[in-house]
Amino acid sequence: MSAQLDQVLAQAANDPDVMETQEWLDALEAVIETEGPERAHYLMERMVDLARRRGAHIPFSANTAYVNTIPAHVGEHCPGNLEYEERLRSWMRWNAMAMVVKTNRADGDLGGHISSFASLANMLGIGFNHFWHAPTEEHGGDLLYIQGHSSPGIYARAYLEGRLTEDQLLNFRREVDGKGLSSYPHPKLMPEFWQFPTVSMGLGPLMAIYQARFLKYLHARDIAKTDNRKVWAFCGDGEMDEPESMGAIGMAGREKLDNLVIVVNCNLQRLDGPVRGNGKIIQELEADFRGAGWNVVKVIWGGYWDELLARDKEGILQRVMMETCDGEYQNYKAKDGAYVRKHFFGKHPKLLEMVSKMSDDDIWRLNRGGHDPHKIYAAFKNAQEHKGQPTVLLVKTIKGFGMGKSGEARNTAHQTKKLDDAAVREMRDRFNIPIPDDKLPEIPFFKPSDDAPEMKYLHERRKALGGYLPQRRVKADEALTVPDISAFQAVLDATPEGREISTTQAYVRIITALLRDQSLGKRVVPILVDEARTFGMEGLFRQIGIFNQQGQLYEPVDKDQVMYYREDKAGQILQEGINEAGGMSSWIAAATSYSTNNRVMIPFYIYYSMFGLQRVGDLAWAAGDMRARGFLLGGTAGRTTLNGEGLQHEDGHSHLMAATIPNCVPYDPTFAHEVAVIIHDGLKRMVEKQEDVFYYITLMNENYAHPGLKPGTEQDLLKGMYLLQEGDKKSKKRVQLMGSGTILREAIAAADLLKEDWGVAADIWSAPSFTLLARDGQDADRWNLVHPTEAPRVPHVTKLLEGTTGPVVATSDYMRLFAEQIRAFIPKGRNYKVLGTDGFGRSDSRAKLREFFEVNRYYVTVAALKALAEDGTIEASVVAQAIAKYGIDPNKPNPVTL
Repeated sequence: MSAQLDQVLAQAANDPDVMETQEWLDALEAVIETEGPERAHYLMERMVDLARRRGAHIPFSANTAYVNTIPAHVGEHCPGNLEYEERLRSWMRWNAMAMVVKTNRADGDLGGHISSFASLANMLGIGFNHFWHAPTEEHGGDLLYIQGHSSPGIYARAYLEGRLTEDQLLNFRREVDGKGLSSYPHPKLMPEFWQFPTVSMGLGPLMAIYQARFLKYLHARDIAKTDNRKVWAFCGDGEMDEPESMGAIGMAGREKLDNLVIVVNCNLQRLDGPVRGNGKIIQELEADFRGAGWNVVKVIWGGYWDELLARDKEGILQRVMMETCDGEYQNYKAKDGAYVRKHFFGKHPKLLEMVSKMSDDDIWRLNRGGHDPHKIYAAFKNAQEHKGQPTVLLVKTIKGFGMGKSGEARNTAHQTKKLDDAAVREMRDRFNIPIPDDKLPEIPFFKPSDDAPEMKYLHERRKALGGYLPQRRVKADEALTVPDISAFQAVLDATPEGREISTTQAYVRIITALLRDQSLGKRVVPILVDEARTFGMEGLFRQIGIFNQQGQLYEPVDKDQVMYYREDKAGQILQEGINEAGGMSSWIAAATSYSTNNRVMIPFYIYYSMFGLQRVGDLAWAAGDMRARGFLLGGTAGRTTLNGEGLQHEDGHSHLMAATIPNCVPYDPTFAHEVAVIIHDGLKRMVEKQEDVFYYITLMNENYAHPGLKPGTEQDLLKGMYLLQEGDKKSKKRVQLMGSGTILREAIAAADLLKEDWGVAADIWSAPSFTLLARDGQDADRWNLVHPTEAPRVPHVTKLLEGTTGPVVATSDYMRLFAEQIRAFIPKGRNYKVLGTDGFGRSDSRAKLREFFEVNRYYVTVAALKALAEDGTIEASVVAQAIAKYGIDPNKPNPVTL
């Protein structure tokens, strides 16, 4: 009681009734002891609620004290052999360091990171040894988004496990010859090892959130049993500044994703300096996540602090802990025990008295929570067992732990990749690595014999959890059958006379047919970002429902309508709201399900094309890295097809962005039959053959008649170009008109003008993919370059045009660069003109926009005549006549400058 009385007296200056306060505290403590903390929490909430309803002002705070969430007497201790685990971690730390340093001593430009794994090693060790399951018949396997800069440590572990060789470690960041290890987690480069790419900052936590939700989706729809699986995402505290890192935490809380754990490695540093030098990043993140409905577990102090905290009856130590900013904490760990004594404990005389019997070495040994296996185990156990909320673990560590003066807790730690002999020796001694002095200059890897007890323990722990991680499934075990293309007959045939549809409507008919298919229907994942009505897809709401774990707790306002808004626990549609990044993350989860869940899913994500690759290009690139398979549909595509919307809605460049992703197969179809052939080809490649490609298809909302599929043109169509319409064979004046998307129809109209007004015949070529034509041409060029004595390969576009005569004019609803890609493959000596929609979009009618961007039928006609004049086939005066006839203003400014 005397200690409690001292505490009461110390607080008396700020308390008008000390004894009453103590009575309340005693009562609360009695409730905790007899009825548990949950009951105490309930009573406190009721009292706060009553006080507020009676008019009391009680400020809200989402923060708790700057101490561990799990008290020392509650936390469960790690059951493993900590002596073995410590040695294993030390060997991994050494091998990770050796890998990076040896690489850069041989070639100083290759880079690499030591400090991230140095701060994470304890957490990763606890996870791999005690929590993370590999895929088995009983357990689908946990999914790990590993902090990318820690990859050397993951390789070091796999080396001890026998999964990687010393030769591979020696070739860290040397991949070209085929035996190296990728710099960061890259499934594209190491397809059987890494599960997810995580080094584009912020994408790891974002993708993990939607991955966790997709596991719930699969389980609810009875496609895969996922209720025993967890998604673990590791990220740095500096990474949390990325909007993507925090942008979806509200969704995770709202959806109660208790299969999700985000671990924030709070080493207080980013590349250039402290994350929050003047503040406290752990407290900031706690408030954000707690406010978003997460279970927040702080792991700040290691076990050596427990005794001091227990003796802190007046709360002085906790107050100083709270008042000390992160910049100071970083400084403490870059110095020594004497510095900590003076500058931390010296902030209050009673703290100096508290540590008076401790040596400077004892003070230096006071550890952070992220380096205490017991504290980590207790936090991981809490995260594994917590129900009803996602969990975030805010774990305080030291950047570059173990690197000594060369990098530990220093601003340079992240970039440190070269250690001198003294630093290597210091690390050897600190972690007791059994390497003699005469071998230190070589920085040899260390691997004990297979029968060493530590090595046996390493393998036993992974065997108990189902196998080794990370590991990635390359192909799904199941085989699905794609229906014959006749399933899409409704859009393969010509539209009836007087009927007009858009390619978007054609797509909706195709996906509706797929949903009815007995083999594939259940695997189709329609993904929307609040634009279903724009694309005419609202009929699917009632038909297949919108996924919601709670079902529909209200009667929709449009229940009396045929196409009412229906949410369902087993709904098939993923409706992400106004959220392109979320839609793309859901698409990635579905598009990689063949690997993560051994279930082939077929995601169709449709969005305004302007708000797709331009906004989520980083995620699209990550999708390529992850070997995603699925369909991205850019709706209302093109610079001039979306009339009335204006500059930030009109897309003239998404195909150029799509062209940058090597395994993205992009198309800009004009007609319904083209859409059907392309989607059917994608299904064959991605579902039946399980090829690691994904398709980007642009769709228009412009209605017109469609000619139907001409049998025999399918393969040319898929290669990117086929003959749609042949001009008068007898005409001596001839041109070749190429086009894609809605602007192909302007080329068709131009052919009529050329024939009727100028006596020029035009062959019409539909070019659904200038990008695929360019890739084919570049591939042929490369093959010819390295096979100079063999018969040269001929690009597809060259082959088709070689049998024709006259200049070639290409036009599209995209920037000129789109069609310029194939200039090198136009037959030699042929004049090639390109029209496109360079410049900012603007609001107007389609006809006015096409006139403004100079891609309408009249400009196509003039371009064809100009090319004929340059070839000497007609006089230049004819071109001037056409300009006058069609009312083209020769002094009109270039649209790209307006």
